[in-house]
Amino acid sequence: MRDDDADLVRRLQAGDEAAFAVLVRRYHAPLLRLASSFVSSRAVAEEAVQETWLGVVRGIERFEGRSSIRTWLFRILVNQARTAGVREHRSIPLDLGDEAAVPAGRFDRAGEWTTPPGPWTDEVDARLDAKALAGRLKDLVPELPAAQRRVFTLRDVEHMSAGEVCDILDLAEGNQRVLLHRARSRLRGMLEAGMGEV
Repeated sequence: MRDDDADLVRRLQAGDEAAFAVLVRRYHAPLLRLASSFVSSRAVAEEAVQETWLGVVRGIERFEGRSSIRTWLFRILVNQARTAGVREHRSIPLDLGDEAAVPAGRFDRAGEWTTPPGPWTDEVDARLDAKALAGRLKDLVPELPAAQRRVFTLRDVEHMSAGEVCDILDLAEGNQRVLLHRARSRLRGMLEAGMGEV
């Protein structure tokens, strides 16, 4: 939570329009990213975010601070997105088919890397490659299954804690960990396939 969130909440509850503008600037883009993982079109995602802002205006006086303002906002958004027609289950089954979280040949019998990942370097070419890689990663995130995409977006893009993600998405801690691990593994696999690596 940001240091000034408590002050921002007080200002919002007092009807300060400038405080609402700060809140929108701070959280509109992250809310839109998450909404896009629930619905099929940008227009519907934007509508869910707008409904979230209306929910904030209608409910800020009842905000008690039991969670951060950020968690509260994202929870409102999840409810709005679900209302917009996306079914989300409370518990994601841990058995997601035959999909291996990590390719079988990546580790030996002792659990050691068969071929350790190479270290990142600070050379200019390496930094340029990293920038291209980040762009490719951004393109691949929408290819993740919806539940994995939501957890990955909140944890690795929005940098939320595991507890916040569980609260927002109404997931059990174990499910959140499995979904995040599978999302990261799948993205790594897609990146490697795109670079011609095995």
